[in-house]
Amino acid sequence: MQIFIFTISFVILQRISELIIAKRNEKQMRKLGAYEAGASHYPFMILLHAGFFISLIVEVIVFERSISPFFGYLLFLFLLVQSLRVWCLSSLGMFWNTKIIVLPGAKTVKTGPYAFFKHPNYLVVCCEIILLPMMFQAYFTAIVFTVLNLIMLSIRIPIENKALIEATNGEYTYNKKIQHPS
Repeated sequence: MQIFIFTISFVILQRISELIIAKRNEKQMRKLGAYEAGASHYPFMILLHAGFFISLIVEVIVFERSISPFFGYLLFLFLLVQSLRVWCLSSLGMFWNTKIIVLPGAKTVKTGPYAFFKHPNYLVVCCEIILLPMMFQAYFTAIVFTVLNLIMLSIRIPIENKALIEATNGEYTYNKKIQHPS
């Protein structure tokens, strides 16, 4: 149980720090003329992620789930995913956000994991939503929130792609990220 409490506390603190970073980045971007796209789905995304943590905690504690026999492998994968998360955030810098914040006229470039595929941060979230519950045999949470997250992403990604294409005059294409205009 201590491993679960340590792990879940670490991830929740990580998410809180990311929300602080996102808010700071949003303020910087708005000063440059950025705007938010797709705001109507954002509260549902917050509910999804909060619900994920609540479900995981309840499933592990109430139903007394134990550590997976594959915990070491799953932890290794989880730590690799966390490395990708840090790479995503550092690659986007002030452009990283939990909201869809776009800067009109921004140019697109290939850097970091964005040089390899379009939405690596969403891949990170998908992996976490599977790996974290599997580490503690919380199969209900893994299945339900994987499905809910895929539904959310099926709404969010098209909105984000459309906003980025419009904001970058059609320059936003596969394998690219926004960079501050020169």
